[in-house]
Amino acid sequence: QLHLSESGGDSVQAGGSLTLSCVASENTYGRYCMGWFRQVPSKGREAVATVGRLAGSPYYADSVKGRFTVSRDYAKDGLLLQMNDLQPNDTAMYYCAAEERFYGGACPSDASGWRSWGQGTQVTVSS
Repeated sequence: QLHLSESGGDSVQAGGSLTLSCVASENTYGRYCMGWFRQVPSKGREAVATVGRLAGSPYYADSVKGRFTVSRDYAKDGLLLQMNDLQPNDTAMYYCAAEERFYGGACPSDASGWRSWGQGTQVTVSS
């Protein structure tokens, strides 16, 4: 079973930057879609950014386009999320996720379609 571990969450001021890192227990390139999701209390997990098994064009939520950049970390078989110009409404628990797509196909659009999850890392942005 694939294991994912996130790090990099912190408390920052509005306008600041953070980089989240997700390390996988095995090679994910060519086999797994990977993505970042976030969740605030009383709400479901929303997709922030996802990449296909062969990278390609990432998906970004409208709320983060132009501020966040997702990329595969080939050295650590993982995923990075560079977050710039952070705003208070970016405050959430951020989760790394993976879903196998060895034979191709689109990445799941909803969190319910992803089966491997990390434990989460907290990002808090103060105004």
